[in-house]
Amino acid sequence: MLDHLSVQCADVGKSAAFYEAVCVPLGAGRVMDFGEVIGFGVGAKPEFWIGPQTSGEGFRESHIAFVAPSRAAVNAFFEAAVAAGAEVLNEPRLWPEYHPNYYGAFVRDPDGNNVEAVCHAPE
Repeated sequence: MLDHLSVQCADVGKSAAFYEAVCVPLGAGRVMDFGEVIGFGVGAKPEFWIGPQTSGEGFRESHIAFVAPSRAAVNAFFEAAVAAGAEVLNEPRLWPEYHPNYYGAFVRDPDGNNVEAVCHAPE
């Protein structure tokens, strides 16, 4: 349903370093720079964008969930996020309250957003 999503960042460089690290285990990466705005995605299509805060005041937390191709990728995402200094919200585990194969990990990005990697496939 979504073509792309964009979030505003207090420090684009710091956020870019975080997302560059956590996208690699998910098979994604930095695919486009458009001035101060950076696009991440799989292949050549940017689906997730970050840029400087240009509107609004204060902070409103967003929840951003990236699809992971495997549970191992969720674990690698988590390890990369922690190595990049992310606050841990929830370590990788099954979330049976969502559905029996929901395997996810949750961290905070440099701006305080709740960022998740999730795999829906059975082990």
